[in-house]
Order: sequence, then C-alpha cells, then structure tokens
Amino acid sequence: MTENELIAHWTTARRHIILAQIAPTLLLTVTVWMLTAGLAQAELSVRLAATGILLASGVLGATAQIASAQEGRAIVADRQALGARSAVARTIVASRWGIEIVRVISPLIFVAVFAALLVALYL
Repeated sequence: MTENELIAHWTTARRHIILAQIAPTLLLTVTVWMLTAGLAQAELSVRLAATGILLASGVLGATAQIASAQEGRAIVADRQALGARSAVARTIVASRWGIEIVRVISPLIFVAVFAALLVALYL
C-alpha cells in the first residue's frame, strides 16, 4: 500500500473507534440517570432487561473497538515498514501507544463501570 492509502485506512479505523464508543457511553450515562430516577427499585424483569441491554451494547462496542485497534496496529506496522516519510506518517507511528489504550484499557473501564452499575441495580 502507498502512504496515502495507509493514512486513509488509519483515518477510517480511528473513526470506527470513536463511533464504537458513542453508543455505550450514552447508554451508560442514561442508565446512571435512570438509577437516580428509581431504576434500582423497578421490578426485577426491568432491571434484568437493563442489564442485558448494557451488556449487549458493551460487548458490541468493545468488539468494534478492539477490531479497529487491531487494524490500527497493522497500519502502524505497515507504516513502519515503509519508513515514516511525512509528518502525518510519523505521527501515526508514534501513536501506537494510544491504540493499546483503546484495545485494552477502554474495555477494562467498561467492565468496571458495568460492575458498579450491577451493584447499584441489585444491591
């Protein structure tokens, strides 16, 4: 691939990472708001449905993020193999650490928030 093609793929992968975070973040925010409005006192079936929705959204969002991060890692590797000629290419190669945050840390944060919400819903 050419440098321009790799940069275009990088932009697409980065966009996918951002989009994959929007829905779960909004859903978690709404759930916290609903907890303050009494969700924890709702019938068990409603709380179980909320749990299922949160889990499905989180798993799908994490899967999309991890897949996009894997693409980003491949793009960085290809970029390194070609040699970083432009400033944009050097920036992409230097941002490899950010891909690891998306790939590992973001899903761990979701798990921690999900666990906290489970405690708030059921205890």
